Amino acid sequence: MSTNNVLIEDALPAVIVTMNRGAQRNALSTELMLELTRALEESSARAECRVIILRGAGPAFSAGHDLREMLNRTLEQEREIFDVCTRMMNTIQRVPQPVIASVHGIATAAGCQLVATCDLAIASENAKFATPGVKIGLFCSTPQVALSRNIGRKRALEMLLTGKMIDAQTAADWGLVNRVVPADQLDATVLELAQQIAASSPLTLKIGKHAFYRQIDETQDAAYELMAQTMAENAMTCDAQEGMTAFVEKRAPVWRGK
Repeated sequence: MSTNNVLIEDALPAVIVTMNRGAQRNALSTELMLELTRALEESSARAECRVIILRGAGPAFSAGHDLREMLNRTLEQEREIFDVCTRMMNTIQRVPQPVIASVHGIATAAGCQLVATCDLAIASENAKFATPGVKIGLFCSTPQVALSRNIGRKRALEMLLTGKMIDAQTAADWGLVNRVVPADQLDATVLELAQQIAASSPLTLKIGKHAFYRQIDETQDAAYELMAQTMAENAMTCDAQEGMTAFVEKRAPVWRGK
């Protein structure tokens, strides 16, 4: 599925989903967000898709919400925009495949939120990040949900209260992205990471990703209780039994996805 706003490209075992509003710095219009959500859902339903890569066409990853859509609207219409955005962000973490953000240029406001929401993120050296809503009277309240869960309270509030831009290396140091690479190595680095992930059992990846988000905000005792049950159930799967047997027998495992 490809549309004017979203392009889909196979790089199996990865699927590349590209936001295609380059002239608008991939501003997140409602139409783009709906199409991106659908692209994620449809890509995740494909058995051959093991990893999803998210990137932006043109000079930027994403400049955040399309502000032209937010002028002269009713409260219900404004709320609909953020409901659509929330569904898109939640979809990224609910699909079974790991989602990697491939970031170049700016990722600001909801674009920064998008990076923070993805499971992993690789940035080019020219990438910059900000939550500048405070400067235009619209505090980045929804972006702060993902941002604060990535970089902590003090750093998140510094970005949110000042709106200042941080560079790619600072984003890596703060934990917003995994690492920074030269711009001409971004695509290759992201694909290599995707291939490393795809070497594992797709069922195990699904179990692990969902388990991560289930436990992350629990108390330690509750998290251990949930994860002990998860690991016990995981150990009963065919792929876990095959993986452990292959390790003992010193051979490569053959995954069955169940």
